[in-house]
Amino acid sequence: MIRKLVAVSLLTLASGHLLAAECKVEVDSTDQMSFTTKAIEIDKSCKEFTVNLKHSGSLPKNVMGHNLVISKEADMQPIATDGLSAGIDKDYLKEGDARVIAHTKIIGAGETDSLTIDVSKLDPAEKYGFFCSFPGHISMMKGTVTLK
Repeated sequence: MIRKLVAVSLLTLASGHLLAAECKVEVDSTDQMSFTTKAIEIDKSCKEFTVNLKHSGSLPKNVMGHNLVISKEADMQPIATDGLSAGIDKDYLKEGDARVIAHTKIIGAGETDSLTIDVSKLDPAEKYGFFCSFPGHISMMKGTVTLK
């Protein structure tokens, strides 16, 4: 009887752990202007969500730098366009741009950075996306962000 209770308790603990939401994702970027994913899914049960960005290429950030910017889908291209004049030192983002929900810094070969967002500030009815704001990269380096 005790063995059965222990077994049931262990199964309950294990299944509870398996059902816990994953509130982070790792995204890799390369010298071929690509992210390893085209979609980031955020579980609505997460209070915060973290994106860890890695650059597995061999080129420096001034040549093939990448960042990851999260915004509403409709704001992606305007943010990238407005950020061109900001330069690499400002991560190719216009200072104080309220359309940017969160972003990493521009990173180069072997570097990493991360961003964390407050999930409660995302509207489930809105369409969100992510992109790289390095000049010209948004054409290939973008994807969707959805609450599930």
